[in-house]
Amino acid sequence: MMEIASVSIFGLSGNGQEALIYPVVIFQRNFAMQYVTPDLCDAYPELVQVVEPMFNNFGGRDSFGGEIVTIKCFEDNSLVKDQVDVDGKGKVLVVDGGGSLRRALLGDMLAEKAARNGWEGLVVYGCIRDVDVIAQTDLGVQALATHPMKTDKRGIGDLNIPVTFGGVTFRPGEYLYADNNGIIISPEPLKMPE
Repeated sequence: MMEIASVSIFGLSGNGQEALIYPVVIFQRNFAMQYVTPDLCDAYPELVQVVEPMFNNFGGRDSFGGEIVTIKCFEDNSLVKDQVDVDGKGKVLVVDGGGSLRRALLGDMLAEKAARNGWEGLVVYGCIRDVDVIAQTDLGVQALATHPMKTDKRGIGDLNIPVTFGGVTFRPGEYLYADNNGIIISPEPLKMPE
């Protein structure tokens, strides 16, 4: 995502006449690593597992990847709220929400907090909401669908346990890479081929 601000500066020339000083364009860029999952699959066929194609890309980053941190919960995003509060640099939060299509496990406030705390992205086996804001947030987000209803907060769930959905098992400490082509996992970090 890139923001552009144009600033026109007026001043006085050496002879006291008003003169336009050249416009200034300010760029703010996201230098997050870009992953291309087909290229990673071609380069590392023996290492990667492909998640079944059921997810939609909702985040401001089309591509993201990093070390897996897992949460298992059902219609209760208490642990998601807790985890996005911690430093997530180089990590992807995988949320096994049981595939529920009745409540949203992530909304704009938690997504923005995750982005501020350096999380690369989230994969939610369930629903999210506030998708217009999340689409503008510097964060990768893939989920099954959207739902406007928030969850209850009962403090129920498990952190950093293996979770299984989409035909694969996500293990804490392994790696996930995602883009518009799909989601893959690997037991070790992968480098984009040149």
